[in-house]
Order: sequence, then C-alpha cells, then structure tokens
Amino acid sequence: MNLQIRAKGVTLNDHARAHIESAVEAFGKFGLDITTVNTVITTEKNGIAVEFDIHIAHAQPVVINQSDDDLDTAIDLAIDRASKALRRLHTKVATPAKGSIKDLETVDA
Repeated sequence: MNLQIRAKGVTLNDHARAHIESAVEAFGKFGLDITTVNTVITTEKNGIAVEFDIHIAHAQPVVINQSDDDLDTAIDLAIDRASKALRRLHTKVATPAKGSIKDLETVDA
C-alpha cells in the first residue's frame, strides 16, 4: 500500500504524520485491496481541510473530505469517516449477492 501525505499551507508535525500513517495501516483490517492512499491537508477560510483519497483495486476510489478549526480534530474526523466508508464497502463486498427467484429449487410434493 502506497501512502502520500501532502500539506499545503500547514506545518505537519511528526505526531500528526505518525497518526495518519498508523490509521492508514489500520485500514488494512477491512480486507480490501487498497493500493494507494493520498492524504492532502490544506488551510481554508474556515480552518483546516483533510482529504483522504483511497484507491481500491477493482472498485471506485473512496474520497473523504473533512474540515475543522483544529488539525488533530479534522484528522480524527476524517479517519472515522474513512473507516466507516471502508467498513460499508467491505460489508457490501463480503455479503453474497441475493439470488433471483429463478435460482430457487422446486420441491416436488
């Protein structure tokens, strides 16, 4: 899994970088084939924006945008939202598809 962390207009300390790296490693628990995670942290008028762009093999990318006044809070909220989205995708992939009525067996009486 490749990880890119870019900060625009924000000084990213080692603690925040390590927090993001550990959270991205934890995304592996969902059993999805995550190929790349791009993280962009920028300053905006209303605070700090964190964006996770998670690329998964054989699926559409998951993009999470989160803004907050505090950097740590924005990172935590984005991680929570990304975990929730990946959990939903895992459930969708892991649950077998429901068959049609044509697939039901007939019982002879």
